[in-house]
Amino acid sequence: MSVPTLHLASSSPRRKEILRALGLTFSAAGVEADERRLKGESAEAMALRLAVAKVKSAATDESRIVLAADTVVALGERIFGKPQDCTDAIDMLEALSGQTHRVLTGVAVQAQEGIRTALSATEVKFREIRPDEALAYWQSGEPCDKAGAYAIQGLGGVFVEAISGSYSGVVGLPVFETVQLLRDAGLRVL
Repeated sequence: MSVPTLHLASSSPRRKEILRALGLTFSAAGVEADERRLKGESAEAMALRLAVAKVKSAATDESRIVLAADTVVALGERIFGKPQDCTDAIDMLEALSGQTHRVLTGVAVQAQEGIRTALSATEVKFREIRPDEALAYWQSGEPCDKAGAYAIQGLGGVFVEAISGSYSGVVGLPVFETVQLLRDAGLRVL
């Protein structure tokens, strides 16, 4: 039996880094997906829907396993995507300041058996963020392409007071859920 080939439907350097740390060999390419929230859609449903859409758009070769993920940052019913500009980023950081928000990462894996999904849900508590800190953080360049305008694994980690759940899920690819799905698809990780 041949070893299945893994393809990551993402250009995220963070997701690639996590897969490399797991000792996996894979190809990777970004895919286009309309990331707008559907009317009445929960943050959980949105994260899973987008992960499935991404895996479907990259699944062309039945002999390979395709992995995709999507991360959604939510405070109550409000969803925070990637900031459009400095004002948008600072607004997001002000809203998250002193609050506990949810980071939901949907993971989808397509193999010969079909598509399987998992959801990682993590609570992240931010300390109070001063306006000058939010501006300096934006000027660092780090939050430009991050959901919720922060990167927990980088300078944005200074805002994190507590976390309950999956750190790797907040980074963008929850290790536990991903490994379970890959094992189910026939890809041995350890």
